[in-house]
Amino acid sequence: MTEPASPPSEPDATGGPVDGPTVPAQPGPTPPPPPGPTYPPQGGFPPPGFPPSGPSVAPPGYASTDDKTWALLSHFGGAAGMFVGGGTLGWVVPLIIMLAKGEQSPTVRAHAVAALNFQLLWSIIAAVGYITLCIVIGFVIVPVAWLMGVIFGIIAGVRANDGQLFRYPASIQMIK
Repeated sequence: MTEPASPPSEPDATGGPVDGPTVPAQPGPTPPPPPGPTYPPQGGFPPPGFPPSGPSVAPPGYASTDDKTWALLSHFGGAAGMFVGGGTLGWVVPLIIMLAKGEQSPTVRAHAVAALNFQLLWSIIAAVGYITLCIVIGFVIVPVAWLMGVIFGIIAGVRANDGQLFRYPASIQMIK
């Protein structure tokens, strides 16, 4: 039996031919991926482990995304009412939401009642501040009431978006 002709041998590191059979190079281990966040590929469907795109799911504690939206509106609406109404109209939007959606969802009712109690108290304080403007103390009371209603209404709205019921500071429970 005769051996088939072998291809010419390749030179080794010294420049001379290598005797014997040549072995193809084996691929080495793959390098690790670069550090940092990994993102799903652009277009198509994301790989397993990435959240699906599309309508968002309500956070735990909410019956639906509709409840989340109304809870968020009750807090942000109170802050907007305080901002636009000069510190006296923050109670209007939470009251409307409580009357419109409070019977349908206990979550929306809890958020609307919390916002209504807080905004109603600080609207009364702002009204007293407007009455006392003539004795100068009102110039301190009105901006404080306005800022309290706006700032804490926004904070409560952000917490409501995260699925938490915000406990307002300096609030009394007038509506149950």
